[in-house]
Amino acid sequence: MVEDLYLKKKLASAWFNQLQQTICYEFQKIEIDYAKKKMKKPIHFEKKTWKKSKLKNEGGGIFSIMKNGLIFDSVGVNFSEVSGKFHKKFRSQILGAKKNPNYWASGISVVAHMKNPKIPALHFNTRFIVTSKYWFGGGIDATPSFKDQKENKFFHNSIMKMCKKNKTNYLKYKKWCDDYFYLPHRKESRGIGGIFFDHKREDWEKDFIFVRDVGLCFINCAKNIIINKMYLKWSKKQKNDQLIKRSRYVEFNLLYDKGTKFGLNTGGNTEAILMSLPPSAKWK
Repeated sequence: MVEDLYLKKKLASAWFNQLQQTICYEFQKIEIDYAKKKMKKPIHFEKKTWKKSKLKNEGGGIFSIMKNGLIFDSVGVNFSEVSGKFHKKFRSQILGAKKNPNYWASGISVVAHMKNPKIPALHFNTRFIVTSKYWFGGGIDATPSFKDQKENKFFHNSIMKMCKKNKTNYLKYKKWCDDYFYLPHRKESRGIGGIFFDHKREDWEKDFIFVRDVGLCFINCAKNIIINKMYLKWSKKQKNDQLIKRSRYVEFNLLYDKGTKFGLNTGGNTEAILMSLPPSAKWK
């Protein structure tokens, strides 16, 4: 049984770091395999490291990004481990920060916007945050531009089975996701949902196993969805429809997303935080 908080932080951070490398490997392999079949030159991930502060030892991160690929219009895979003090205005919004403004946080975030408009945009993140309390959070969701019932069923069933394996409340996390990724000014959802959870702190070891399985579930879902559709042909109109759908992604991330606000309010790397935005979008 893991009792020591220092060890919990190290284990969680090491997992997020390893998962980042694994996801980059899997996505790069898809890009290379497609390039070989099409006899084209693949685009590769570019890796950048950053530090939260030049003066203090407050950690930092690594973000890997691929732009204008054969499969991905853009995909970012970010890992971070940072510490510091929450600003006074921000403390009341964070569990355990009112008593003690000091925090430590580590996590991974992935956003993939696809070249082929028939492949949905994919988003995943998991994190471990420590204030005077500590907890896990995260989720998986998809934003297709076109309806696909078979894909929808596969995506939700995969997540449901993973939740069932971990004896977690799938319906609760699914509803949380549906409620979270809703644009009230548009009166519509961003995508087809998935799961979302926060303040998960019932049993650290069980919670950590669940968080690891969420990451592995994302890899499985992403690979299946991309590989099943990456050779499908698409039209200019379909691409235009995708760009319009992306506008909803932009609006949500800039207006409502807690992760974006958390990163910007804690001195995170702006380029890494805003990699969630698509490279291009359209508004009607």
